[in-house]
Amino acid sequence: MNEIILVIVAHTDDETIGMGGTIARHVFEGDNVFSISMTDGVGARSNHSDEIVENRQKAAHNASEILGFKWLDNANFPDNSMDSIPLLDVVKFIEAAKEKVHPTIVYTHSTADLNIDHRIVAEATMTAFRPQPDEKWKEIRAFEIPSATDYSHEDVTSSFYPNMFISIEEFWEKKHQALMQYQGEIREEPHSRSLHGIETLANYRGNQVGLNLAEAFQILRKIKR
Repeated sequence: MNEIILVIVAHTDDETIGMGGTIARHVFEGDNVFSISMTDGVGARSNHSDEIVENRQKAAHNASEILGFKWLDNANFPDNSMDSIPLLDVVKFIEAAKEKVHPTIVYTHSTADLNIDHRIVAEATMTAFRPQPDEKWKEIRAFEIPSATDYSHEDVTSSFYPNMFISIEEFWEKKHQALMQYQGEIREEPHSRSLHGIETLANYRGNQVGLNLAEAFQILRKIKR
């Protein structure tokens, strides 16, 4: 049976950087993939403008076309300031998406991330998907984001312990193409969020489990009904 996938991210680009290859693989395997984002991804910048917001929206649309998923909704919470709003507002936004598509597998950020928006989205996701009777979802997985997960420390946040690895060797080119849509978010080397850095991480995660290229996840909760 095909899965219904919901990818819950703080910012457009997180879906591609964190799990673009896995999204493309889900789509190739016949799963329906949806995503929601929480902020415009650029509002915290000093050069924030309507043009920059519009360009980011175009990039998100192009990435979704390349990877094959659909943006279900995009909120307008304050960028890099989601700790300034009630968590309940974020939970309700996620619950609305949950009711629209009834996902079977949910992906979101890790609470290990240094980025505050990522951590809040992770907490809100776990709240929205509490293990209640008659739920449709069966698994929640957290992904890592270069320059967010790797920049933190267990004394400050939790830690990311991947226990699931998905081969993306056949889908790396699609991920690369989608990443190129977000060129404003890609850094120059040496940087973990450079194109080389992102590919190096995929190579490392793959090599950990005898694969060439992989994306790593931490299963936060799994239910077999």
